[in-house]
Amino acid sequence: MEFSHLDGERVRMVDISSKNDVLRTATAEGFIRLKRETIEAIIGNKVAKGNVLATANIAGVMAVKKTPELIPMCHPIPLTSISFDFKIEGEGIRVRCTVKSLGKTGVEMEALVGVSVALLTIWDMVKSLEKDETGNYPLASIEHLRVLEKKKEVTKFP
Repeated sequence: MEFSHLDGERVRMVDISSKNDVLRTATAEGFIRLKRETIEAIIGNKVAKGNVLATANIAGVMAVKKTPELIPMCHPIPLTSISFDFKIEGEGIRVRCTVKSLGKTGVEMEALVGVSVALLTIWDMVKSLEKDETGNYPLASIEHLRVLEKKKEVTKFP
């Protein structure tokens, strides 16, 4: 099996120079499990640090833009759209991030990084509500980080 990022034992960034710029879209999601009381505090905007979901949204957008600085072989590409969706579901919050680019390579890493940082930001914002008497987090967990969809739209011009 050949790996595109390896040249012998050296790691390298894949050359995408010959690829065409096309619309690329990726959606990723993850879930954070929280106490019911914490979810109610988020809904009621009663978390001491402020608006949890607004802060997570901003942090996620910032993270998407920084992806090539965090993932060594990830290409810096022009981003055309970043959007987040936060949905409260029973015992937690599902976060989805959709990223678009008119570029030469996919944006799934950007979507995954965005979701990850949004989830970590939620954790940071509510950790005082999630701690038990020993300072641990027996219920809080980040789960099911995955890419839901990756698309490349090839348009034929006359």
